[in-house]
Amino acid sequence: MVTAEFNPLTPEALADPYPMYRELLAHNPVSWNSTFQTWVFTRYEDVDAILTHQQTSADRRSGSNSFAEMQRKYIEEHPEDLFVRAPTMLTADPPEHTRLRRLVSKAFTPRAVENLRPRIQSIVDEILDDVAGDGEMDLVQTVGYPLPVIVIAEMLGVPTKDRAKFKEWSDDIVATLGGPFTPQDVLQAAEKARHALVEYLSGVIEERRKDPQDDLISGLIAAEDEGTALSTQEIYSTTILLLVAGNETTTHLIDNGMLALLKNPEQMQLLRDDPSLIKSAVEELLRFIGPVQATGRTFTEDAEIGGQALKARESTLVLLGAANHDPAKWGDNADKLDVTRNPVDHVGLGDGIHFCLGAPLARAEAQITISTLLERFPKLKLAVDEPEWGGTFIIRGVKSLPLTF
Repeated sequence: MVTAEFNPLTPEALADPYPMYRELLAHNPVSWNSTFQTWVFTRYEDVDAILTHQQTSADRRSGSNSFAEMQRKYIEEHPEDLFVRAPTMLTADPPEHTRLRRLVSKAFTPRAVENLRPRIQSIVDEILDDVAGDGEMDLVQTVGYPLPVIVIAEMLGVPTKDRAKFKEWSDDIVATLGGPFTPQDVLQAAEKARHALVEYLSGVIEERRKDPQDDLISGLIAAEDEGTALSTQEIYSTTILLLVAGNETTTHLIDNGMLALLKNPEQMQLLRDDPSLIKSAVEELLRFIGPVQATGRTFTEDAEIGGQALKARESTLVLLGAANHDPAKWGDNADKLDVTRNPVDHVGLGDGIHFCLGAPLARAEAQITISTLLERFPKLKLAVDEPEWGGTFIIRGVKSLPLTF
């Protein structure tokens, strides 16, 4: 057994994890990490094998490491916290996962999202109209943050006046994705946000029971009423998950993606010259600089991955960002941005039964936003040499992205 010097929490790794990934891929692709008490996998072949393996659990409480113990302890100490007690699509296993996903999936099919495209385009146009005469903007604050929360809030049926609160609550919850090393004040803020969301949603759900609307919350209630066994707790936790999942990750996809294009002007010019490349370009941006860098699975039975024997209840950390830069999969130019690559089998959105449910929506928002920015602002440039990175080693994104146009 080889111990890796893997520390994604250093300022250098948080700012740019890809040199660390290259080192691991070349010299330590499978390793035990004593700090995280988990096996770390980096190669594309191994990562995808774990994501699609039938003898794994996405439930963070099921493992034998410190993070799983922290989750179990939290639930014991906070029996009233519906979000962590009720299963969600992100952490549930079959058959619960299958049931939950089936109930929500109709809202996120490619056809359903295609019907949303005109509205998404309208929102992007309205946002950019407001700044078009300024000559400068912070893309994160102007587009990246507001667009996804407006879209998902409209789908859920959240009134416009409440969207700022939804954004704040979502940000506080997402900030805990760093795992057991999350600061106590951040954990407390997330707990407060979950309680606030549940209290708010209880009123919305009560209103929708009396007066159903054409929105996702009404659909979840109808599914429950039709005997599909969605409990009130599951409506709460599913709604919160959709809000969080539809917010931070799409924000960072748009912002990280534009940063990558601006730093690779020849690729940006290819996209300007041939707008039909936008779908391929967004897939390449998900591979090259995707927002979700890592996820975890726990094996429910003994297994072997990448030559490493794994025991039941042992945890694995799969580095999606490393797998998406693995030369064995992507060739010698794995670290280069190529908008013509069309890497449809990247793992930037996961794989297997937990493949990102909102993938069609995230893709549509990124495609529309990036295409519109390039079309409307031919002189678009970075206003800083290097933006400041934020987030965690799980979800990575720039804090701000000042642009001139």
